[in-house]
Amino acid sequence: MALLGDTKYSGVFFEVDGGLERHFDDETLRIEPWGENSLRIRATKEPAFSGEPWALLPPAPCKAEIEIETYTARLRNGGIEAEISSGGKLTLRNGQGKILLEEYIRNRKDPHAAYCSALEVEPREFCPILGGDYTLRVRFESAPEEKLYGMGQYQMPHLDLKGCDLELAQRNSQASVPFLLSSLGYGFLWNNPGVGRVCFGKNLTTWEARSTREMDYWVTAGDSPAQIEEAYARATGTVPEMPDFAKGFWQCKLRYRTQEELLNVAREYKRLGVPVSVIVVDFFHWPHQGDWKFDPDYWPDPEGMIRQLKEMGMELMVSIWPTVDQESENYTEMLKKGLLIRADRGLRIAMDFIGNTVHFDATRPEARQFIWQKAKQNYFDKGVKLFWLDEAEPEYSRYDFDLYRYYLGPNLRVGNIYPAMYAKAFFDGMRSEGVERPINLLRCAWAGSQRYGALVWSGDIHSSFASLRNQLAAGLNMGLAGIPWWTTDIGGFHGGDPKDPAFRELLVRWFEYGAFCPVMRLHGDREPSLPPIGEKGGGICSSGSDNEIWSYGEENYGILRDHILLRERMRPYIDRIMREAHEKGTPVIRPLFYDFPKDPAAWNVEDQFFFGPDLLIAPVLHAGERERNVYLPTGADWVETHSGKTYPGGQTVLCQAPIERIPVFVRKGAELGFSVYGE
Repeated sequence: MALLGDTKYSGVFFEVDGGLERHFDDETLRIEPWGENSLRIRATKEPAFSGEPWALLPPAPCKAEIEIETYTARLRNGGIEAEISSGGKLTLRNGQGKILLEEYIRNRKDPHAAYCSALEVEPREFCPILGGDYTLRVRFESAPEEKLYGMGQYQMPHLDLKGCDLELAQRNSQASVPFLLSSLGYGFLWNNPGVGRVCFGKNLTTWEARSTREMDYWVTAGDSPAQIEEAYARATGTVPEMPDFAKGFWQCKLRYRTQEELLNVAREYKRLGVPVSVIVVDFFHWPHQGDWKFDPDYWPDPEGMIRQLKEMGMELMVSIWPTVDQESENYTEMLKKGLLIRADRGLRIAMDFIGNTVHFDATRPEARQFIWQKAKQNYFDKGVKLFWLDEAEPEYSRYDFDLYRYYLGPNLRVGNIYPAMYAKAFFDGMRSEGVERPINLLRCAWAGSQRYGALVWSGDIHSSFASLRNQLAAGLNMGLAGIPWWTTDIGGFHGGDPKDPAFRELLVRWFEYGAFCPVMRLHGDREPSLPPIGEKGGGICSSGSDNEIWSYGEENYGILRDHILLRERMRPYIDRIMREAHEKGTPVIRPLFYDFPKDPAAWNVEDQFFFGPDLLIAPVLHAGERERNVYLPTGADWVETHSGKTYPGGQTVLCQAPIERIPVFVRKGAELGFSVYGE
């Protein structure tokens, strides 16, 4: 078969509104500058682009250089250049001409392409869904030596995502935040909230959206991980400044069932002299899901309770679920006003936990305003200034993503944005009431969630050392995906008997790790379960066993208390690293290569991390482990906090790790102003 003639592919490039476009047949491809050294790249077969910004903020003004030739066109924006061939292949280079990304194309349409092939594989494949949108696949060449990080939170131990196949969908304990950082010197945001997949294969990388109307991604080039992360933060926003109360220790268990039960726990911490920053009223403190108010049978005086807690120096956090029971006092009104998600088939039931429920539609502005007004009336006006926005994926009893429909469109097309809009509902509401630094705990996130004050935790995870290892990778990749406020259920959520020696060891090791997380929070459903205390309202829900620091034996109590006091000593340091997160988008916890990118060995370390720029943390991640190897990055000297001994960087040292401490090193010369383990 003869090649198509060159003339069919000339005259397809156009400069439009400061960007470069390629028009051919039914596809429009658009490249435009979007921040310093950054580009937004879109393609569609619709008559026009949707105009939705999704995760992106408006960019600072910048002018690109555009060159149009007969068979090639280029757009340069500072240190990044995009080149389009007449056959449609896109190649991205940095300012030195190094290829960062190039589309995977195997066809015979472009006689000037290096990959002229009979395979007929297009780089951007829009497969029509009959009568509807498109399934989109975007393919890139793969560099086998490349390392990839970020993408949010997945329950696996891998920090480097090269070779991984990831679902782009939200689930309990899985948060798809589709920004990646490459060791080749670029950052990539898949700016599409549709359900899909990405496969970082050895032979090619494939991004897929199951239902969409356009391709949309953002790319930035940088000389260091920090430069890339800061560019991404400018493009999608940063967290607010963290309020002071959030920087200490948070106490929580599955459910405090009554007002007096919670107050007694708070009083005991106060009697022991152990500082607690936040204490939590968890789920089913309400009569019905969707009532969004205290059940007066068990919480008769919220104002008085909050006043007593504040006198003890504690802030109250209250759980909010997005679910609305058909028996709720708000269900009929919300149904009439179109404030609930819909089911395209069958009954409108999304969860069946203690009632038939459906979620409020966080993608609809009126629904966000409605839930905030209920929360304001029943919580905020009573003194609650901190909300636990649970079930934020949203969680379904079955994750049939093609079943549900939102105000903004089908779940398959827009569903991943739900947790960001859930966070926005409370962020906007709290800001309107004068709260300058909102922070709310959520179980999920998407790109941009950080700018709505989202503190994300890793969901209902298992209580095991294997799960702890997963959380280390998840937290580091969440930070690199632009979500610096992150935490776990210390000890894990599912299981764990406080009297079991094996679980006590896990709890202690997790607690030591948690002291160096962005937020230090104890939570979990401990065994054995406690029975319900009533036959209606909040009384019908069971709870877990005790989960306070004195629940794990006298010896362990001392270790846990000491780490809470360590957290208090670190507050000035935490102030500094939280300010960097707010101002520049710097991850609070980050892999070793973030601060030492020129050390090749630092890119291979996946079981250590930095807490801020000066503390190197080596958590104990295996049962029975009482010593472990620690790699010290080259480019600095390191002081072991327990012994005070100084080591040159660029070596691995064997460190003692008795049950009461984990290895921690301080960058020599750093002025911390506090002691860690007696240095």
